Amino acid sequence: MRKILIEKLSYIPVEDQKLEIVERKGQGHPDYLIDSCSEAVSLALSRYYIDKFGRIFHHNVDKGLLVAGVARPCFGGGKVIKPISIIVAGRATTKVNDAEIPLDEIVPVAIKDRLRKLLRFLDVNKHVEINYRIRPGSVDLIGVFETGEEIPLANDTSIGLSFAPLTITEKLTYDVERFLNSKKFKAKYPMVGEDIKVMSLREENKIKMIISIPIVDRFVRNINEYVSVKEEVKERILDYIAKNEDLGDKEVKIVVNVADNINRGIIYLTVTGTSAESGDDGNTGRGNRVNGLITPNRPMSLEATAGKNPINHVGKIYNVLASLISKRIVEEVNGIKEVYVRILSAIGVPIDQPQVVGVQIVPKKGEDFGYMSNKVRKIVNEELSKVTEITELVLNEKIILF
Repeated sequence: MRKILIEKLSYIPVEDQKLEIVERKGQGHPDYLIDSCSEAVSLALSRYYIDKFGRIFHHNVDKGLLVAGVARPCFGGGKVIKPISIIVAGRATTKVNDAEIPLDEIVPVAIKDRLRKLLRFLDVNKHVEINYRIRPGSVDLIGVFETGEEIPLANDTSIGLSFAPLTITEKLTYDVERFLNSKKFKAKYPMVGEDIKVMSLREENKIKMIISIPIVDRFVRNINEYVSVKEEVKERILDYIAKNEDLGDKEVKIVVNVADNINRGIIYLTVTGTSAESGDDGNTGRGNRVNGLITPNRPMSLEATAGKNPINHVGKIYNVLASLISKRIVEEVNGIKEVYVRILSAIGVPIDQPQVVGVQIVPKKGEDFGYMSNKVRKIVNEELSKVTEITELVLNEKIILF
């Protein structure tokens, strides 16, 4: 019998709280980039193992560091002087029987391919230097990985958690970054770089969105053009937000590149569209959580989902599982304002048998909590019974991880 604890939470829903803060680090942010590099290496290893040996072997490459380079942006086009340094570290199966795993080929190719997808103006052969420190795993953890048969055994004692539904502020924060980094938007505004960060502050019904948008220098000739582009992009964001039917009576204010000082010539101009070229470093796990956001009004896990193996690393699997469970609950169980899901593993125990699944429900007034609890318990059991399907979701990149 699985231990599933369901409780009613006496709690002011985040949507009704006076203060809410939400952050989204976009696809060109250094923390997002290094998360992506760690995950790209894990995916490449997994696919190589499957292709050559028919199965995924033990690995965890969830320790990554991005050290910013040095760049000199200028109107009309600057240059990168020193490359970005990327280091991915962790453990992996480096030899199967007598076959050596060609890490020197797998790792750099995976990282370069991922960076090409994320950054249009980064020359991965000139602007990036790649290092890795991947060693064989410890005997005990490899043993745990290998022992699992139909159901893998958890390789860690760890927590996964998530919540649903998103508030309007959370949705806007996520959606605005995705809008600005969409192919359609980039086709019209190629000068808008990918390192977009959205920090949203809601005070009662007023939302202030502070958005950092790098402008790629080759597309602007002077300070006036920079200002013009910034103002036009701001208007497009407001147009996009105005179409949202869930805003209700909420007012939205947009501030773009708040650090700009036009009189002194201080502006957010870049060569490649990311602050990683010169201004900011990144660490795996410092960025967005499994729902793509940083939400200080909510419980959050410190686990990095990126780079962990998709077979038995509960630091990845349970965060994804908690997200799937919470979304299903609000979609299928009527009368719920908010739900929070926490899942605790035990190392060496089948991943479909966690130590506990805790579900906290904020019900709407007058709803039958007992009826809700029965439906929630059924959903939790169903999702745990198919937890191994998360592997395919990860391998096929069908789910948000950060």
